[in-house]
Amino acid sequence: MTGKSAIKILVLDDESFMLKLLTHMLAKLEFTLVTTCDSGRVALESFDSPNSSPDLILLDLNMPEMDGVEFVRHLVERHYNGSLILVSGEDERMLQTAEKLVRAHKISVLGHLHKPVKPKELAELLEKWTPLSPNRPRAANKIYGADEVRAAIANGEMVNYYQPKVVVATGEVAGVETLVRWRHPQDGMVFPDQFIGVTEAHGLIDDLTRVVLTGALAQSKVWQEAGLVLRVAVNVSMDNLVSLDFPDFVAGLAAKAGVPSQQVVLEVTESRLMQDTRASLETLTRLRLKRFWVSIDDFGTGHSSLAQLRDIPFDELKIDQSFVHGAWANETLRAMYDASLGLARQLGMEVVAEGVEDRDDWDLLRNTGCDLAQGYFIARPMAAADLPGWIQVWQVRVGEELLTGR
Repeated sequence: MTGKSAIKILVLDDESFMLKLLTHMLAKLEFTLVTTCDSGRVALESFDSPNSSPDLILLDLNMPEMDGVEFVRHLVERHYNGSLILVSGEDERMLQTAEKLVRAHKISVLGHLHKPVKPKELAELLEKWTPLSPNRPRAANKIYGADEVRAAIANGEMVNYYQPKVVVATGEVAGVETLVRWRHPQDGMVFPDQFIGVTEAHGLIDDLTRVVLTGALAQSKVWQEAGLVLRVAVNVSMDNLVSLDFPDFVAGLAAKAGVPSQQVVLEVTESRLMQDTRASLETLTRLRLKRFWVSIDDFGTGHSSLAQLRDIPFDELKIDQSFVHGAWANETLRAMYDASLGLARQLGMEVVAEGVEDRDDWDLLRNTGCDLAQGYFIARPMAAADLPGWIQVWQVRVGEELLTGR
């Protein structure tokens, strides 16, 4: 962390008492470059002078004339590159929503503080602050054109990575999710959020799915012959399911690879609402009849909803990571997690929790009896060749720490 005396801090609050109190707390923590303001409008005027933009703003949400949310919008217009700490007497859910909004605007937010502010909590958030490197400006990911993606598919530049799913109760490795990457000749490894949208918009998703599925099934056979029997999941778009010959295509690929249909999971993600669901309903029903596993991915977000569960006979429900990570400490997330888990159990579905990022997340799954876990705490996506070695390390880790109390 940069020397405290060099960090420029603005405290913005309409209450003079709070301005004095926060300034006093900051001084005791050795932050001396502190300015205060009781109005968003006046604060913004000060930004217009050279080198006046603060590194960090302690922002009150509920102010007359210009509230904190409106102030953030003006920060966006001024391309503010510093960080925020939200300070408010509003309830926890309101503060979480405001944090999410700030992050959606691509502004760094260190967290929030409830009034009355406690010095220890303020100090903990201030420890998170890091300067923005002048050599690494915040930039949007490059988005590729349809012709580039089409050529990449044709040239074999799309490669599969695999992220393990493990049984929470025993630690056993149950399967993997196949995640496509683009090994770009100039840009290195490119992630799906930079090209999946293009493939769906330009009718390339069938070609991409064919490549991913073919590679995943071939790899599944290699693992099978090495004595490693894993259920291999592949993401399919609703656009894939519009094709009525898709079930026969998948069945043909599995038969050719020598992989039983029960070892193949098709994870359905719905990125946009389909106008006519008859074709996708027929396709998914036929896949189930052919004994492929069908999973509803990212449950609770987008269009992956109760209506989908009502209409389609899914085997597996994946609780979206946004409802899993941190749910042990967040009442709202916990309610969403519990509801999803309970619903799946009542419908006789297997449950996978995504986004397991730390020991606390893992312990929540163990304490609630979730079936499977997936996330960085367990393993990041990896090349197929790295999986056997990872399994050996994982088994040791499970025996030594994960199935016992801390």
